[in-house]
Amino acid sequence: MKRASVLFAALLPLFTPPAFGGAPELNVKAICKARSADAIRSGSPPDQSTADCLHDEEDAKQQLNTLWASTSVPIRNRCESDARALGTTSYLDLLTCIRMAKEINSSPKKETGKQ
Repeated sequence: MKRASVLFAALLPLFTPPAFGGAPELNVKAICKARSADAIRSGSPPDQSTADCLHDEEDAKQQLNTLWASTSVPIRNRCESDARALGTTSYLDLLTCIRMAKEINSSPKKETGKQ
């Protein structure tokens, strides 16, 4: 029985959806290096240095961790899914998506003019 409990505890993180726990863990170093490489490949200078990119992503991660728990699971899942589908999963992308979704959900509904 003890072995089954240990096995369950070890495997649970592998099968736990990100929305169930905290904000997803991303490899920001790889993200920033890829952005820089993409810019060079397209013949343009990178928008920012890798160090600046890392700093911005870490700041976004801290802000995202603050918002994550108060964001509904459907919004978190949609933002993660959209970012993965576009191949742009980064803390900045997730943070922007969540902020936009919250803004849209909190804006007052316009009347349609029907009576």
